[in-house]
Formats: sequence, structure tokens, C-alpha cells
Amino acid sequence: MALEKFFNPDSVAIVGASQTEGKVGHEVLANMLAAGYRGKIFPVNNKAESIQGLKCYPDLESIGETPDLAIIILPAKIVPSVMRQCAKIGAKSVIIITAGFREVGQEGQQLEQEVIRIAKQSGIRVIGPNCLGIIVPANNLNASFGGDLPRKGSIGYLSQSGALLAAILDMANARGIGFSNLVSIGNKADVNELDLIKALGKDPGTRVIAGYLESITDGNAFVNQAEKISGKKPILLMKSGGTDAGAKAASSHTGSLAGSETAYEAVFERAGIIRCFSITSQFDFAQAFATQPLPAGARVAVITNAGGPGIMAADAIERQGLEFAKLTDETIEKLASKLPPAANLYNPVDVLGDALADRYEFALNVVVNDPNVDIALVILTPQAMTEAAETAKVVAKISRQNPSKTILASFLGANRIANAVEILQDNDVPQYNSPENAILTVRLMVDYVQWRTRPKRVVKLFPVNRRKVETIVEKHLRRGMHEIGETESKEIIEAYGFATPGGSIATTAEQAASIAQQIGYPVVMKIWSPDILHKSDVGGVELGLNNPKAVMDAFDLMMYRIPKKLPDANILGVLVQEMCKKGKEVILGMKRDPHFGPLMMFGMGGTMVEVLKDVSFYPAPLTAEEARQMLISTKTYKMLEGVRGEEGVDIDGIAEGLQRLSQLVTEFPQIQEMDINPYVVGPEGTTPIAVDARMRVDQVQ
Repeated sequence: MALEKFFNPDSVAIVGASQTEGKVGHEVLANMLAAGYRGKIFPVNNKAESIQGLKCYPDLESIGETPDLAIIILPAKIVPSVMRQCAKIGAKSVIIITAGFREVGQEGQQLEQEVIRIAKQSGIRVIGPNCLGIIVPANNLNASFGGDLPRKGSIGYLSQSGALLAAILDMANARGIGFSNLVSIGNKADVNELDLIKALGKDPGTRVIAGYLESITDGNAFVNQAEKISGKKPILLMKSGGTDAGAKAASSHTGSLAGSETAYEAVFERAGIIRCFSITSQFDFAQAFATQPLPAGARVAVITNAGGPGIMAADAIERQGLEFAKLTDETIEKLASKLPPAANLYNPVDVLGDALADRYEFALNVVVNDPNVDIALVILTPQAMTEAAETAKVVAKISRQNPSKTILASFLGANRIANAVEILQDNDVPQYNSPENAILTVRLMVDYVQWRTRPKRVVKLFPVNRRKVETIVEKHLRRGMHEIGETESKEIIEAYGFATPGGSIATTAEQAASIAQQIGYPVVMKIWSPDILHKSDVGGVELGLNNPKAVMDAFDLMMYRIPKKLPDANILGVLVQEMCKKGKEVILGMKRDPHFGPLMMFGMGGTMVEVLKDVSFYPAPLTAEEARQMLISTKTYKMLEGVRGEEGVDIDGIAEGLQRLSQLVTEFPQIQEMDINPYVVGPEGTTPIAVDARMRVDQVQ
């Protein structure tokens, strides 16, 4: 495992160990001793001869050997000198618990930079600063001030917040949840989330990776690595700081809708990362992934001693899009042979309120051996005759005996089920305080299996005219121009295989009428100005003009009204364009996220896109299936398929448009954001038309 000496050191030096209870240096040493750490511990404090029964050293050099791990708990200004000592004695793994670095301002940032400069020069890896420490239950290592050593388990946890990790540890201990490792990364000045998911991904003792992050250092590298690891181990992350308060204005519809929260949602989905929105739900999911086999399918069976909770589970199964397991005739006959006449033999199997542990054992055994059952949920309510603890033992036994079946429990209540819950926890049977939470966990497990078994991603490359695009983009950047107007934006997308309507720019009313006559009626007219991005907002679009008079009147009206509204706008004329045949208007777009690269957008087009906000995002490059899923994930997808006898549109044509656009923005990182809106799509066999396009470019850093 990478970073081995952080997780399994033979010796630990605690620089800043203290005699005074309540000080961090005292608590870290006390936790190390209480955990039963089996290696050597070297307290370092130049004002004490011994601390908590251990010989104390005035400095690191006095120890006489190089500790595998050094923990620094001293004022921030002293830390650089301690780092020089670490370098001198050859220490290679350092945890800096001390706060007062980058998080407090410029002076602290300079100190942090000095610390990392020393570390890099000496080949030292650093966790922190401003962190809680590290905990490895299997090695009896509690190098933190976070609380008691938790149970040994298979969940590896990383957290950017030390305080939150302390709360998580306390909650996990109360719920009996075990861990392989817990790491507080603090300011992640050196070791970051990418280093840790790599290390936990290789750790044979870690079955599930979970964590809390506030930021991601290298978005693309993180997602690429997470995608590889997710193919073997589930990754469950809470990510805060994703709202877009104060986000800068964007020039495209896509830019205004694609905030940082959208980016995280999209790239997490791509990488197979399961997004969690609370500690409770993260624990719910993690305990199932850590202790149960992945479900072979989505067929769920419920065993309950009460009708109400059984119905709640049934509702949840339907809402989550899972399947009710259809029990075989053989299973139903077996159940009928021993269950009371009033029992429900079909799914949910109701063993009735007077069921003792033996009845639960019989029913659960029969149900989990049904070939049509992938997942079993055992519900218990504490009624007068209920044997909660004995039933928990039965569930645990059957779970051990059926290692290929996913078994979850939802024992409802409080004091009367407390012992039973403890038995379930001790035997690695996930317990949920409601059927709905259990079923939500099942849904995520099924989704994860489907993601993991998805076909290999194959991105199609289309024949294109890259030179044409290079010429236009380079010309704009050379002149310091960042907005590419409609005409040249259309030339760019035409080079990538998009069809656009014919048209020309008119500078007089008569010229507009002449162009319209050549194109053929009806026509569309649009004000032409590099300073007007949203033309319809200023009355700069006229549709369905059918004769020369209508065209000339529209020209004169635009040229009269718009300069009054926007006196500083440079108006070059009016674009006269052929009117597209009837079809559905959609929008294709892209916003380049600073951390994750290009995010593709799809939604219903026209002027209402920002009002309805029925859009989907996914990171480029897109496969054909990913492009299609972007369409399916919108609420208005059924409109595209056709409703109430209305003919549907060419779905594959839209998906291909998204793929072509994805190729364009992947091959040209200078394109920062863009829209094709509207993209008019007709029935299958017709050619989609890119009616309007705009884009913004910038130099690549």
C-alpha cells in the first residue's frame, strides 16, 4: 500500500507531547497508549524527562534512531525547524496536526509553503497541516486526538475536516461501524485526496472508500483515478461547497446553468462515485457495501411481522424502480407448509405479529434460497411476543450461510430492539431505522453493480475539418477577441458536420428583401451585432416573414428600435435566414469547468431553457450511449419520443449532434463555452439544423 509508513509504522515520534491533560499533545499520546499500539513511541518535549510513563526526548536527533512516523504538535512558527530535523534524521512520513497555516491568511500560507519546500527537498510526505491525525484500527494505531479507537472494519475514510471526522468517529462507534483506516487530510498541502484514494484502492483491508471533501485539487486526475478504483471498490463521498452563490455571469445558456455543483454531479456519475448528502446516509450505504455481497440483480423480497412496514417497503421498492421478487411455486408451497393460515405467502411475506425467532428463521431460509430472490429485507416490529434478539441471531446466521445473497435488516423501535441491533452490528448485518432507508441503499447497490458492469466506453471520432476551426479560433485570439459571432460559430460547427440554414447579412431593407427572395419564403431575420448575444431580449429576432414588405418593415423596425435600446452596440446589419421546417427545438451546449474540463449540456431549446432548467450535463468526451442517456434523463424526453399520437423526432440524430460537439470541444480546449440553440430536430430521416450558435474562446493556460 502506498504511504505505507503512515498506516503501519513500527515507531512513532510525537513532537510536542505534553503532560497537561486537555492539550492536543497529551491527547494524541494518550490515544496511542489506550489503543494498545504495538510499536515504539518516542515522546519529544525539551521540558520533560518522561510523559505518561514513557521516556521523553528533547528533540528528534536525541532519539538515536529514525522513527517511521513523526507527528508534529507545536506552534506553526516552530514547525519549519522541526521539519528540518526530520530531514536531517531521514524521517520520511510526517503528520502535522498544528493549525495556523494557509487557513489563517498570508503569513500562514508562507509558513506552509516553507514546510512543503523542505519536505519536497528531503523526500518527506506530509499529511496536514491543520488535521486531526490518522487512525488504523487493525494496527492499534490512533495517532489522532479524535476519540476512541473504532472497531476494525473494511471502510477506509478520508476527511478534509478534522472536526467532522471526530463527529463521524463518535457516531460510528455508537453504531458499531468498523474502519480499515481514517485519515484527516486538513490543508492537504502535500498528501491529498488523490493520493489517499490510490492508497485505499490498493489496500487489501479496505473494501469501501468513503470520505468528506470540500475541494478537489486536480479534478481530471481525481476522476480518472476514481473511475478505475470504482470498478473494484465503491467510493462514497460527501462533497460540500457546491452551491453557486456569487457565480460570475456567463455569456451562454450553458454557462449560466453549469455551476460547480452541476460539475460535481456529472463527473461523480461518470466516475461511478456515489454522492452522499449526510453522514447518516453515508453510513447507511457504506455498511451495506462493506459487509454484504453485491446484489446479483434488482429483485427484492421482504419478510415482515407487520403489514404496515411491509407496505412501506413495497412502496419504496416501487418508487426506487426495483423489482418485487416473484417467488416460485415451490417457495410458496414450502412457506404454506409451516406458516400460519393467516400469513401472507407472497412477497412481502408476512409471518404475523406473533412470530417467534424460529418462524423468522424458517421463512427467511426458504426465501433466500429462491432463485428469483437477489436481495432480502427482514423487517421486525417489537410486538408482545417478539423475540428481537433471538431473531437478530437468526438473521445473522442465515446471512453467514448465504454469502451470495444480500441481506439487510430494518428492526423498528428503540429500547426493545437495542440488544437486537447490537447483535446485527456485531455480525455485519446492515440495520436501518426505516424500510425506506434500507431500500434506498439497495437501489444504490444495484446502480453501482450496473455501473460496474457497463459496456466498455468507446468514443466515436467523426471525420472533420480541424484546419477550418483552427483558423477561426486563432484569428480571434490573436486579435484579443473572445466572443465568436453567429456566422463564424456556424462555420466552426459546419466543419464538424452540423447542418445550418442558408442566409446572408443585409445592410439595407432592399438588400434584405433581395436575399429573402433568393432563399425563398418564409425567412427569419436576426439583428447582427457582436455586442448583442441574446437577440430576442432586445426584439432582434423576427420569424416567419412571408413577403418582401414584411422583410423590409422588419429590417427598418430593428434598425430604428435597437440602437435606441443599446446605443453603444456596434450593429453591422441584419441576418436574413431560411426558416427551418417544423420540428422540436433543443439546445446542445458546453461549459468548460476549471477543474474537470468540458461539460456537455442537453435540454429543450429556445428562450425558455433557463426558465425550465430541464437540462442534463455530462463530461466530454461522450460515447453514443452517454449522449443518449443525457436525453433520457430530462423530464421532457417523452416529448421527443412523441406523445398523444404526435410523431417523435430523430433521437439518434440528437445524440450524434452531442457526440460531434463533444469531439469539437475536446479537440479545441480554447473553446470555453458554447450553445447551439435552437437545434431543430424533425422525424427520423430528416437532417437536424443548427439554427443559431455562439461560443466564447480563450487562450489555454
